[in-house]
Amino acid sequence: EVQAAGVWGGLVQAGGSLRLSCAASGRFFSSYAMGWFRQAPGKEREFVAAISWSSESTYYADSVKGRFTISRDNAKNTVYLQMNSLKPEDTAVYYCAADTFRYSDYPYRFGSWGQGTQVTVSS
Repeated sequence: EVQAAGVWGGLVQAGGSLRLSCAASGRFFSSYAMGWFRQAPGKEREFVAAISWSSESTYYADSVKGRFTISRDNAKNTVYLQMNSLKPEDTAVYYCAADTFRYSDYPYRFGSWGQGTQVTVSS
């Protein structure tokens, strides 16, 4: 089982960029799909992006499509979220998550959640 772990966020101005990193622990990281979610104040947690275990497929919420890019480095057990053209409405706590099952197909069932990190986009 893969445990999603640390995430590092930050503060950025609107139109700027930020890259989130999530280091996961556990064996067989390369066989689990990974995802990013976010939760804004007063709102439910929402899906942001996911990447298949093979890195061949990526999925995005409509609200971030064309601005965010998810990627992974299996040698480092790390998944990334490159966020460009940030908007104030992207302000939220961001979480990474690992799929529950190995080698699964989309849609994934994320069962291991990392600590969230605050991303604040100022206008």
